[in-house]
Amino acid sequence: MSRDDILSRARAAFLGLALGDALGATTEFMTPAEIRAKYKVHRKIVGGGWLYLKPGKVTDDTEMSLCIARAVAESGGWDLGAVADHFVAWFKGRPVYIGETCRRGIRRYMRRGELEVPYNEWDAGNGAAMRMAPVALFTLGDDDLLRRCALEQARLTHHHPLSDAACLTIGRMVQQAVLGCDRFALHAQTRELVAECPSFRFNKYSGNATAYVVDTLQTVFHYFFSTASFEECLVGVVNQGGDADTTGAIAGMIAGAFYGSGALPKRWLRKLDPEVRAEADALAGRLVELSPWNRTG
Repeated sequence: MSRDDILSRARAAFLGLALGDALGATTEFMTPAEIRAKYKVHRKIVGGGWLYLKPGKVTDDTEMSLCIARAVAESGGWDLGAVADHFVAWFKGRPVYIGETCRRGIRRYMRRGELEVPYNEWDAGNGAAMRMAPVALFTLGDDDLLRRCALEQARLTHHHPLSDAACLTIGRMVQQAVLGCDRFALHAQTRELVAECPSFRFNKYSGNATAYVVDTLQTVFHYFFSTASFEECLVGVVNQGGDADTTGAIAGMIAGAFYGSGALPKRWLRKLDPEVRAEADALAGRLVELSPWNRTG
C-alpha cells in the first residue's frame, strides 16, 4: 500500500469518528423502537437529539480526540501533561456535554496535578475508548508505544481493565485497517480480546448499546462484521440507540480506516461542521507524519 493510501485511510479514520459522533448524537439515549417511530431508519446528519445540536455538530467523543491530537501536534510527540492541559482547556470552555467519569478525572488533574486516576470498579465506561483514533495514528508502527500512550491517556479519566483492553483493541484495529489489512485480521483482534476478557463476546449480540464499554464494543463489532460498507455499518450502529454518539464514533474510526476515504458518504461530509472537518483532516496527516511508521516506513 502506498504512502498516500495510508495517509488517506488515516484521515478517513479521524473523519469517520466525527461522522459517527454527529450522526449518533441524534439518537443518543433513544431506544430502537423510538428511533423507528420517529425516523423509520435514521441515516441523515440532522442534529437535534437530547443535546439539541445543530446539524453537523459533534460532542465530547470528537472534541476530546481533537484535544489529544492538538497536544501531540504542538508537542511534536507524546506529552501526557500537554494532553491533560488540553482536556482542561476544553473543560473550561464549557462543552455541550462531558461525561461524569471524564469530568471527575479532569477535575482531579486540575486540583492535584495527577496524571492517573486510581483504579475504580465503576470506570468501565467507554469514555477513554472513544478517543483512541489520534493515539492509534500517532503510534502507527510501534505496538509498545501504542500500549503506553493508550493506557496513559485512558487513565487520565478511566482506570479499569475492561477500559484498558478496549482501548488497546480499538487502537490495534484502527492501525491494522490503516495499513490495509483484511477483515479476517480485524476479527482476529476481537478474538484476542475475547480470549483475554470473555465478557466482550459478541457472537450472540444482545442489543445493548449502553456506555458500558463491553456493550459499546459488542455493538460496534456486531455491525462492523455483519455489514459491507461504512455507511451500512454506521447506520446499523446508531439505530441501536443507547450511547449512539460513542458507538457511532468508535465504529466510524474503525470502519473509516478499513473502507477508506472514498467510502465516507459525501452528503455526511458536507453536513459535518467545516472547522471540525478541516482540523480532523489536517491533524490526522500530522499524527502519521510524527509516527514511528513514517520514520521507518
